[in-house]
Amino acid sequence: MSKSQTTAKPGLIRALGPVLATAIVIGSVIGSGVFKNPRLVAANVDYFGLIVMVWVLGGILALLGTLTLGELGALFPEAGGSYVFLRESFGRLAAFLFGWVEFWIIQAAGLAALATVFTDELANVVLASPVFRESGSMDWFGAPLSSFWGRQFVTVGMIMVMAGINIRGVLWGGWMQSLITSVKIATLIGILALPFIALAWSGGGLAQPRPEYLSPVWPSSWDRVNLAGFGIALVGVLWAYNGWMNLAFIAGEIKQPQRNLPLALLAGTGVIIFLYLGANLAYALVLPRQEMAELKNVAVVTRFAEVMLGPQGSVAASAALMISVFGAFNGCLLTAPRVVFAMSEDGLAPRALAKVHPSYHTPARSIMVFAVWSALLVLGAAAITQFRLPDVRLGDYAFNLNVPKGQSPFDLLTGFAIFGVVLFETLALASIFTFRRTMPNAERAYRCIGYPWVPIIYIAIMVVVAGHMFVNQRTESLAGLAFIAVGAGVYGIISRGRKKE
Repeated sequence: MSKSQTTAKPGLIRALGPVLATAIVIGSVIGSGVFKNPRLVAANVDYFGLIVMVWVLGGILALLGTLTLGELGALFPEAGGSYVFLRESFGRLAAFLFGWVEFWIIQAAGLAALATVFTDELANVVLASPVFRESGSMDWFGAPLSSFWGRQFVTVGMIMVMAGINIRGVLWGGWMQSLITSVKIATLIGILALPFIALAWSGGGLAQPRPEYLSPVWPSSWDRVNLAGFGIALVGVLWAYNGWMNLAFIAGEIKQPQRNLPLALLAGTGVIIFLYLGANLAYALVLPRQEMAELKNVAVVTRFAEVMLGPQGSVAASAALMISVFGAFNGCLLTAPRVVFAMSEDGLAPRALAKVHPSYHTPARSIMVFAVWSALLVLGAAAITQFRLPDVRLGDYAFNLNVPKGQSPFDLLTGFAIFGVVLFETLALASIFTFRRTMPNAERAYRCIGYPWVPIIYIAIMVVVAGHMFVNQRTESLAGLAFIAVGAGVYGIISRGRKKE
């Protein structure tokens, strides 16, 4: 075989080291959740001790998950992550359904939601900044951001630009993620430190922290604890921690994956837990719990900065949230298209999506298809929230497809995605039991610490979470199951087509 023949087919290259891989974990997880979801937690949990518990529990679940995922990722260091685990353990149908839900709902809707938040915060910064107002740039830059539909088209443009950057090369996306993650970590450390700086520098003009806002720490009687509210808060916290599995999607592009993959997962998750707990302590020292719970159109971090620093702090907080969301968006766009890439290699998606760019060595077509669908979701969600849809009648039943009045595109995009996350991430991690049985002698540079209890505890808690969602968030759960059922039908059609070939 000639040299030209051996190099004719481009492939993915292992370009990501442990630092960039850890940055992708942190950057993919830290998005809008730690800045916005404390409102949801405060609205459903009445005691600061329980608020800490719900954030710690979310972190423990993520840590248990990463300990399990490390073994799976090192055992199958291929592009696709959970798709590969499900395919090798439970078969092609389970893998296809994961890819189906991942593409159409979980990651694409998440990308669209993050991009929407980014544009909203960009509008807050631009429209509130005297620099833009006085420079005369409001006519060409501020005008689109001041209207609802203008922001939607700015969002679409941002998605396409970021897709181009990630197509250019995984290192481009990885280094950008590393830079943005550094900014996000610095921002959260600043939030954590600000109340204590104010306490030490009482004459500096900063608002003083109020330790009394932490009371009551614990309920006088555990009968007074609202378990349903605690469950709703936990679902919101899980969304804030969501993204730690994304690194396994690009295992095929990580140097020495048997070592660097579990290292990046554990280091990244540990940093996230510390930053989340610190930020929530800072919020609680500055904002009364009732005020935090009643925030509707303002992110908790924005109100926190406004109280501490005044109007300038509010603008700075919006800028920080914008950067954080941008980083999470870039991390998802960097990792999620690899699932479509893996499916296309298996013949469960169009073969054209398996082609790697000959110069950039990235799954360019998968990235672009993913970006286009996310952009369409942005426009579709915006239209659904702005225009009324007709009722659909099936016999004696009428289905109202309209979203609740006042619901934002962000809430619409993220409302039912978490059910698919809970279901398929849990199923993917359960595959570790299959591989321990079917591949007992396979080389494992990393083995799950605390096996089998670590994955058992994770799976048991997530089963309880799924049951809680079915009881208290039935619409989202049923919508997710309906979409999975449609995917099963599509798989049946594809399978029959393959048998006829």
